[in-house]
Amino acid sequence: MPGWLLKVQKRIKGLAATREVLFTLKALQELADLGLDEEDACDTLAELTAEDSAGRLKAATTGEWMYVFKPQVFETALYVKVILRGRCILISFHEDEPNNDEEDA
Repeated sequence: MPGWLLKVQKRIKGLAATREVLFTLKALQELADLGLDEEDACDTLAELTAEDSAGRLKAATTGEWMYVFKPQVFETALYVKVILRGRCILISFHEDEPNNDEEDA
């Protein structure tokens, strides 16, 4: 397990539990497409496990780390991408697709 993962996971879970999560317009649309809302997303983030981690990517525009998770929710594999600043920023939240190499947001 990468050294950064537990720290990141703990921070995401804490921010999600206190609802300190911001959503991009893209993420809000993706949630709506799944029939979910911001509360559902926060609940999912608060329940992330180390096994859900799919690594991290550097954002091309800002150089920030984007953390990728692939949790299973209601028998659906999701692709979730977040950036941590003062709050957790949900960048992407959609059904996972095989070989998902989503571009930086």
